[in-house]
Amino acid sequence: MVDILQVARREIKMGFRNPWAYSFLALFCAFSLGLLLINAQNEIQLYTAVTGSMLSLILYQLPLMTLFLGSFSLTSEKEEGSWQLLSTYPIGTLSFILGKYVGLAVVLLTVVAFGYGLMGMISGFLGMAYDSTTYFLFLLFSAGLVLLFLTIALFIGSLSRNRWQALTVSVAVWFFTVIGWPTFLIAFLGLMPYLWIKPLLVVFTILNPAELVRLFVVIKLGGGSVLGPEYYQWVEWINGSKGSLLFMGVCLVWMLSSILFVNWIWERGRSRG
Repeated sequence: MVDILQVARREIKMGFRNPWAYSFLALFCAFSLGLLLINAQNEIQLYTAVTGSMLSLILYQLPLMTLFLGSFSLTSEKEEGSWQLLSTYPIGTLSFILGKYVGLAVVLLTVVAFGYGLMGMISGFLGMAYDSTTYFLFLLFSAGLVLLFLTIALFIGSLSRNRWQALTVSVAVWFFTVIGWPTFLIAFLGLMPYLWIKPLLVVFTILNPAELVRLFVVIKLGGGSVLGPEYYQWVEWINGSKGSLLFMGVCLVWMLSSILFVNWIWERGRSRG
């Protein structure tokens, strides 16, 4: 536990010194405030055209930011030789990975919290109606994206040899999971037998953190009807009495499985020197 806290503390210090974090913070705040000003006369409540636009904006920005910062953090350890030095000390690989994850999560969630705090202050100053439930779901949406995509970022960083390779893979993963996902999904499911479509849709949705978190928040905002009949069962699950607990359980399993896999990759590299 002490090792995890030490690594996390070091990561937090390095994260807040990273100019990339402040660049993404400025970009996130600028676009969020721009949408607020454009829709200043509309009530921001539940699922509307305004909230749909804001969800899309967050979905485009936060995963990319998380993939960059997370993967660069691990590849920099290799390039600068920090990991070679740390591996000579009696520190467990899992403690190192968990410390990295906790430290990066604190930095990224602080950036997100600052952006939402600024958004809330300005919306209150402008006298805009901002429903508290909607505001909380937006914050949950952002936190979920950060925590899930951070595990993918650690996976990319563990396999990449340098920052340029991590950059290329991060952009490819972001494009596939966020931009190109509907096209790839429809194209692939169109080749499958009809009875396989719904089971495969469930599996692919769980495997894509962007789609998993987006579906949960859209349904909670009352926009389940826009998803189509294929997601009717999802609407029932999420709106059920244990829907939120089920969602958190899936996310927890997703994160733990990914971290253990990243730990296996680093432990394998450590044993080979």
